[in-house]
Amino acid sequence: LKSPAASPVLRLLVLMVPCGSEEVDEAIKSAHGAYLKWRKMAGMERARVMLEAARIIRERREKIAKLEVINNGKTITEALVDIDIAWQCIEYYAGMAGTLAGQHVQLPGGAFAYTRREPLGVCVGIGAWNYPFQIASWKSAPALACGNAMVFKPSPMTPVTAVILAEIYKEAGVPDGLFCVVQGGAETGTLLCHHPMVAKVSFTGSVPTGKKVMEMSAKGVKQVTLELGGKSPLLIFKDCELENAVKGALMANFLTQGQVCCNGTRVFVQREIMPQFLEEVVKRTKVIPLGDPMLDGTRMGALISKPQLEKVLGFVNQAKKEGARVLCGGEPFVPSDPKLKGGYFMSPCVLDNCRDDMTCVKEEIFGPVMSVLPFDTEEEVIRRANNTTFGLASGVFTRDISRAHRVAADLEAGTCFINNYNISPVEVPFGGYKNSGFGRENGQVTIEYYSQLKTVVVEMGDVESLF
Repeated sequence: LKSPAASPVLRLLVLMVPCGSEEVDEAIKSAHGAYLKWRKMAGMERARVMLEAARIIRERREKIAKLEVINNGKTITEALVDIDIAWQCIEYYAGMAGTLAGQHVQLPGGAFAYTRREPLGVCVGIGAWNYPFQIASWKSAPALACGNAMVFKPSPMTPVTAVILAEIYKEAGVPDGLFCVVQGGAETGTLLCHHPMVAKVSFTGSVPTGKKVMEMSAKGVKQVTLELGGKSPLLIFKDCELENAVKGALMANFLTQGQVCCNGTRVFVQREIMPQFLEEVVKRTKVIPLGDPMLDGTRMGALISKPQLEKVLGFVNQAKKEGARVLCGGEPFVPSDPKLKGGYFMSPCVLDNCRDDMTCVKEEIFGPVMSVLPFDTEEEVIRRANNTTFGLASGVFTRDISRAHRVAADLEAGTCFINNYNISPVEVPFGGYKNSGFGRENGQVTIEYYSQLKTVVVEMGDVESLF
């Protein structure tokens, strides 16, 4: 895999072999050896290596983006954004690597104490298939900035681009093994969570799997970050700028074929503007260009797999049985291009006549399906929006600045977008409330999730002893 001469087919065949206990143990031990060197480097030294990695990614963004399209199926337009966010994330944490510091505390009699922010050791990152390269960067950048090593397991459905990131880190100058990639499914993930040399596990994926990761990690008292699913509410008030609200709703539902954990799939629209909203959102949804994800004009590619397509279509059929009305889409889509006929395409769907107790409103669909619900008052919609076990994201569209901040304060979610949706600046924390997980990715606070604090107490006089 390290050889530039290795053919793409050979590389992919190697990638698809799941790693067992021997390979996992080798990767973790290799990472630990690299960690012992990396942790001793000054923050500025680590920063220079990370900045070089960011530069390489920026230089090769188009090639990496094309690989991500092949890896995942999303459009080249979105993949380019993902790659840009990845190098920005690495650059951001490179800037923080040299700022890690403790605190000095003066004590009586000339004694004092100080704190040291130290790395954890070998961290495990377990990624999802919707943002393969970006998630690998989100997890590795703060880990490496703090002086840790990382063993990363991508989803078995998207095994390719995490290896590209590993090669870039190596080229940039990290010690051998500092960022290792292991391939496999649940069995490989279990081996990683149970390994005694692992200090932390950061997982992105479904709630059921996240609970298993937490349970397994707890046996070794490992630190855990969980970024899980969502069924996020988007609240659109009658005083909104309707054009922006419609665009926000489309961004909240149809990015990456709707396969985004923080998507605002419960769209609550104040009753007075419901007809205008539905007319405009349906009109725009019907003309979303589906097809070859490598073309610049395409705005929606194929879903990740046949089972996922069948699952999403099943949600649409269940919604119809429960009384929802399909205003557009919700069907398999066959592109005109013959080479795409076997793809798992689906027309984006808007559901009307929805109720809070419907399956499509309660459960995460993870596909291009928007459920629209009417509401009358602010108090009512906040209560309904919070009536969920999830709490990853939320959104509100209104011109009333007081209402915007009041609603944002009352919504039980880790992120609230005001007059926008689904933007991911690396400078701000991202993570969930309730069953959507805990811990944060991105932002300054994430340094605390990849480091630990040591207190050192220094006595400058004689010991006062009771004995």
